[in-house]
Formats: sequence, structure tokens, C-alpha cells
Amino acid sequence: MARFLLKRIVYAVITLFLLSIIVFAAAQVLPGDVGRNVLGPFASQQDVDNLNKSLGLDRPLYQQYWDWFSNFLHGDLGMSLQYKVPVSDLLGPAFVNSLKLAAVAFVLVVPLSILGGTISGLRRGRLTDRAITVTGLSLTAIPEFVTAIVLILIFGLWLKWLPVSATAPPGANALTQTKYLLLPSFALVMVLFGYIARITRASVIESIDADYTRTAYLKGLSRSQVVNRHVMRNSLLPTIAVVATQVGYLIGGLLVIEKLFNYNGIGQRIYVAAQNKDFIMLQSGVMLVGVVYLVATLIADILYSLLNPRVRFGAVE
Repeated sequence: MARFLLKRIVYAVITLFLLSIIVFAAAQVLPGDVGRNVLGPFASQQDVDNLNKSLGLDRPLYQQYWDWFSNFLHGDLGMSLQYKVPVSDLLGPAFVNSLKLAAVAFVLVVPLSILGGTISGLRRGRLTDRAITVTGLSLTAIPEFVTAIVLILIFGLWLKWLPVSATAPPGANALTQTKYLLLPSFALVMVLFGYIARITRASVIESIDADYTRTAYLKGLSRSQVVNRHVMRNSLLPTIAVVATQVGYLIGGLLVIEKLFNYNGIGQRIYVAAQNKDFIMLQSGVMLVGVVYLVATLIADILYSLLNPRVRFGAVE
């Protein structure tokens, strides 16, 4: 197990290094000029050049990259070029907000999707299966901003059950914050439900048709014992991998949801940084999302290996 984990960690470090290069290179090709964005359109070109020089933007790219990446590895996210404050002061609260929204959505969507996919797989070809499948596919096909607007109209404006903004009042307790996050979380559940449920359904059907399931029935085990001990254990393996890939989206890919619900998440911070060509905040924000994605993938690998020891034994060999 130790060698399996070490191998996965090495892969994660290599991925993080390659991601840093890609992010840095992509930031350099963004249109616009940092000095011009900061000083405005009426500043003289000399003042713009002096500001760029004071920010170190006239140095070779490899020096700029190494300074930023080495500082990031030491926990220093750098100084925002646009706001002249530490990037951590801007990304920190936004990152925490994104984690809160992702946590509420995660708690809702994962059990519902696994339950729906399992029921659909166990009742393959029946009305229940068709209803769950069609509903999931339909919700997945609808863009998230359309789903969010419909939810705002119904539950926020017409029924007035939930607040239309995801930002809770200052000092609100956990229950109140959760209430404000329910509406955007429902929008995310409707988008992700069909995808995760379909994977779960396919895995359940494959497990039901497997030889070990037929053998379990021949041994005299009841249907509930077969489902709990054999079908669910094996069908969860692909689902774990799929859920892990959605974590990065739930943390940094919610720009539309954050805009619609007036929520200060890391997606908005990254978007604003790209608009203002704030290299440091843009790069650090994307890297934070990348770290979260890698950690989620590593946790998924560990769970995968615990449920299926053949995975880690194969990796060691």
C-alpha cells in the first residue's frame, strides 16, 4: 500500500509541475497590458512602462515563472498586480466560499445520484429505469444557467422559500449559510445527477451480469445480500472515479452559478484576474483548483484500491 501511495503522489507532483507550466504560459498570451489596466487609458506610456518594470514584468519569462512557482510551493501566493494586496487575502475567502458551496452540493448530489443509478440498474428496462434515465439525461442537457434561472423564479421569486442570493449575511450561523447555498446547490445537483447516475447504473448492470453475482445466488444468498455484498461494492468503483473528477468543477468551474447567485467564489476571482491580466492571482487561483483536483483524485485512488485490492497490487508490480 505504501508503494502504491508513493507512486500516486509522484504522479501528482509531476502533474502539478506540468500544470504550473501550462497555466503560466497561458497567462502570458492573454491580451492587454497590466500597467495600462492599473493606470487607466489616459496614463502616459512611460508611466505604464515604469509600472511594469517595478512589477518585474520586464524580466525574462523563466525568471518570472520560477519566482512565482517557488513561492507558491512555499505557501506564498504572491502579490496581486491589480489590487496591490497579497493574493491570499483575495483568494482565501473566495476559496472558502467555493468549498462551502461544493460541500453542500456534494452532500446532496452524490447520495441522490448513487441511489438513483442503483435503483435504475436494479430495475433495468422497467418504467422506473426509463423515468430516472430520461430525467437525468434531460437535466444534463439543459445548461446550468437555464436551470439556475428556473429555480430562482420558482423557489426564490414565486414561492419565496429560498433566498435568491447565495451570500449569507455577515455572522450568519452554519444553518443559515446552508439555507442560502441550497438554491445554487440544487442547480448543480440537476446538472450532475444524470451523469453520475448513468455511470452508477451501467456499473450496477455490469455487476449483476457478472459471474460472481450468479455464483452468489447459487450459494443461496438472498437478493439483498447479493446486492449489498457484491453488486454495490463492485459497482461503486467507477462511480468513485467519476465523482472525483467533478470535485475540480465544483470548486473552480462555477463561474455562471456564482454570477447568477451573487456569490464571491474562486471562479469569479479567476475570471476577474484574467480580465485584468493579473498574472499572479490568475495563476495562483488555477493552481489552487488544480491542487484540490489532485487531492480528490488521490483520495479516489485510495478508496478504489481499498475496495479492489487488485488495483494497488497491479500498480506495485
